[in-house]
Amino acid sequence: MNMITNHLPTAELQALDAAHHMHPFTDAPGLARKGARVITRGKGVWLTDSEGHQIIDGMAGLWCVNIGYGRKELAEVAARQMEELAYYNTFFQTTHVPAIALAAKIAELAPGDLNHVFFAGSGSEANDTNIRLVRRYWDVKGQPQKRVIISRKNGYHGSTMGGGSLGGMAPIHAHGGMIDGIVHIDQPYWWGEGEDMTEEAFGLARAKQLEDKILELGVENVAAFIGEPIQGAGGVIVPPSTYWPEIQRICDTYGILLIADEVITGFGRTGNWFGSQTFGIRPHIMTIAKGLSSGYQPIGGSIICDEVARVIGEGGEFFHGYTYSGHPVAAAVALENLRILQEEHIVDHVRNVAHPYLKERWDALTDHPLVGEAKLVGLMGSIALTPDKAKRAKFAESSNVGYRTRERCFANNLIMRAVGDRMIIAPPLVITTAEIDILIERAKKSLDESYASLKAEGLFVPA
Repeated sequence: MNMITNHLPTAELQALDAAHHMHPFTDAPGLARKGARVITRGKGVWLTDSEGHQIIDGMAGLWCVNIGYGRKELAEVAARQMEELAYYNTFFQTTHVPAIALAAKIAELAPGDLNHVFFAGSGSEANDTNIRLVRRYWDVKGQPQKRVIISRKNGYHGSTMGGGSLGGMAPIHAHGGMIDGIVHIDQPYWWGEGEDMTEEAFGLARAKQLEDKILELGVENVAAFIGEPIQGAGGVIVPPSTYWPEIQRICDTYGILLIADEVITGFGRTGNWFGSQTFGIRPHIMTIAKGLSSGYQPIGGSIICDEVARVIGEGGEFFHGYTYSGHPVAAAVALENLRILQEEHIVDHVRNVAHPYLKERWDALTDHPLVGEAKLVGLMGSIALTPDKAKRAKFAESSNVGYRTRERCFANNLIMRAVGDRMIIAPPLVITTAEIDILIERAKKSLDESYASLKAEGLFVPA
């Protein structure tokens, strides 16, 4: 078996990486100068790099390793499935057992009448599916002009052309344009944009932008609204309590489809199986990926309600799909992942043990001179870094406060991500209280070091 455990020296690996491997969302020359950190193994919430450092993964990979690293059961299931049926497609009136079983299990776990699954290879692909799905739905219903999808600035729905267009991130739009028929309203980010409004009033005001946009465009032209229950890549933006009920009311009033992008919030992240349950959202379509297989295999999909599935079916052939839709190995691994989540009561652990303990420790970070706000839903959290807590002030962009703090985290063997002036975490759902203590201790040390350097360089001032 070709297991690469006795690897080349780190410097040689970094040189090979720089010579041949193009990284996602990365400044290549900058990374080549610095050298990538080479991760060699994982166990539970811990990673080991090529130098032997033990790193606590506060981001569960990319929000996905919900059951933790190193679960042999998933490897064994993958090997068995590869021996039995390594691949077959689900085009041309064929199917296979793993896809059938996984679709049935997802329908059982999903709330309401979300009973149908269209598989993809990732969340980005699933959101591309959703664009075609909602436009086809209205087409079959005799309203082909209902094509516009409303999304949010600073939302993230993947980086394919479709997913990147749905998302509201300007740098992604700048690198290759957007597809037509997608418009964006403002995000419900009270800390950064609420000014002197209460959180509740701000939540209603930002939700009302959806109604205003529908009326501006004409309800006869609007197909759907898409949003993450909590914005993930945008900085773990937790909306005010008033926001989602009002969004739901508006979608119901105007009869437009509601898509909940649960790529990050699905499969236990918020302390329920789905973020829609946490926020009382009743979506017509739910985007899933990441925690579906805990990242052990690439798989995603759209969970579709009875009504939308019925209409799509009435339209005859749906000209859409992927070579790897419902890939048998990925589906088998996802099924085993869901079994572990269920049988080991991991969602209950998040809700009853890990979240309450982490929340107490996380909220206490607001005592730090660098931290203004702490937000945590389930095991998805953020802190806002600020030079002036009372004014909710931002740092100058040139001070690179988030990046600077992230670098201190990395140096202290903690993976915590930076988004502008916010630091974010989403550890594996199996994290213990003892591991939470280590995460917080390393976070505090990193904040101390970042604060000291900002003060020393005269950068601890508002923009």
